[in-house]
Amino acid sequence: MYSPVKSSQLYKVVATQIKERIISGELETGDRLPPEQGLAEQFEVSRTVIREAIKSLEREGLVEVQQGRGTHVTNGTSSAFKESFSLMMSMSSDRISDDLVEVRALLEPEIAAMAARRATDEDIDVLEKAVATMEAGLADPESFVSADSAFHMALANATKNKLIVRMLEPIVDLLHEMRISISETPSGLQHGQYHHMRILAAIKAHDADAARQEMLLHMEQIQQDIKLRPGP
Repeated sequence: MYSPVKSSQLYKVVATQIKERIISGELETGDRLPPEQGLAEQFEVSRTVIREAIKSLEREGLVEVQQGRGTHVTNGTSSAFKESFSLMMSMSSDRISDDLVEVRALLEPEIAAMAARRATDEDIDVLEKAVATMEAGLADPESFVSADSAFHMALANATKNKLIVRMLEPIVDLLHEMRISISETPSGLQHGQYHHMRILAAIKAHDADAARQEMLLHMEQIQQDIKLRPGP
C-alpha cells in the first residue's frame, strides 16, 4: 500500500513513492499499476494529481501508458543507464570501453559467486542453452556474442537481485561491438567458450568460490584479448 500524502506539490510526492518501488524492484518491468481511481484512493488525493504523477513518471521513462491497457512499468532504469553510458562512449569511446570492462571485472566475479549459491534448476537450464548456442556459433561471431550476452545476463538473473540485473544489462549491451572485435583475435571466441563452460560447471555444482575464480579468469582473459584486437 502507498502512504497518504499532503503537500503543495502532491503529484511529485506521489511520483516519488511509485519511483522508489520501481527502483527497489518491488515493482518489476511489465507490472501494471492500479487504475487512477485506485491510486487516488490509496494516496488520498484527486485523480488529477495521479494523472500528473503518471505523466511525470512517463517522461522519465519509468512507466508507459497504453490506451485500453493501463499503465505499466518499463525498463526505465536500465534505459537511463544505457543512455548515459552511450553518451560517454560517443565522447571518448576507447577509454570508456576500457572503463566498462574494468567495471565488469569488479562486478561479475561476485555475481557468479552469488549465482552459484542461488541458481535454480531453471536458471541452470538457461545457462546451459546459452553455452550450447555459443558452442554452435563459434564460426558466427554475431550469434556467439548474442548468446554470450544472454549467458552473463542469466548469471545476473540467477542472483535474484534485481538491482544487479539493472546495473549489468546496459554495460553488457554497450560492449557488444567491442566483443565482436574480440572475435577477430586469435582464438578469441574459443577462449571465451572455455571459460563459460568452467563457470557453468561451478554454477551447477553450487560452488561459489570456484564460480568467482573462474569468472575472474574469464575477465582477465577478456582484458588480454582486448589488447590483441585489431585497430580501427
